[in-house]
Amino acid sequence: MAVLAFSVALSPPRSGASLLTQRLGTFSGKSCSRRTMIRAEVTYVNGEDARRLVDEEGYSILDIRDKTQFDRAHIKSCRHIPLFIENNDNDFGTIVKRTIHNNFVGTLFGLPFTKLNPDFVQSVKREFPSDSKLLVVCQEGLRSAVAASQLESEGFQNISCLTSGLSSIKPGTFESAGTVELQNAGKAGLVTIQGKISVVLGTVLICAFLLITLFPDQAEKILQMNPQDNS
Repeated sequence: MAVLAFSVALSPPRSGASLLTQRLGTFSGKSCSRRTMIRAEVTYVNGEDARRLVDEEGYSILDIRDKTQFDRAHIKSCRHIPLFIENNDNDFGTIVKRTIHNNFVGTLFGLPFTKLNPDFVQSVKREFPSDSKLLVVCQEGLRSAVAASQLESEGFQNISCLTSGLSSIKPGTFESAGTVELQNAGKAGLVTIQGKISVVLGTVLICAFLLITLFPDQAEKILQMNPQDNS
């Protein structure tokens, strides 16, 4: 259920249209203010279209994965600004979450315990003007959707995301650097030596962890849902 809720929450919008938002204020029955804001939607592309955007339309590649995956493999021409950074906080709640993470997700996928980077948007703004053409990439496509939404809300108008992330692209699509192929940068830990059962279990755990991290209120509601007692 947690995975379903998370996938629905991050389902990408349809591309090719503009979103028109109008806000109306009233006072004593009369309109006192009106503000119209037009936002361009984020476009989702496959590997071949992503390469075309870079080669023909001048898009810059923004890799928002954590440092661990970036170091394993990355596109040579990209800029790296992580959406998540390693969480070394030492409050009790964080210690408990970090222990659970390291014993499950960390062991299966070799991923560090992370938190949202509070300086993400500002770091991007320092690197790119708001009219820049950005191709946002991550490993599986989930984090890039979150990052693109944040950037779009901050005024970036030309944003594209790589659907399903770098794990979905064909070898040789982009020139890369690192110790593994781009599509394998998310594979570490036990999933490299165990079978499909570990992959499925690890994916479920990661989606549940991201749900709790990104949407804590929704996650709490899901965890509190219990079948009604019919007795």
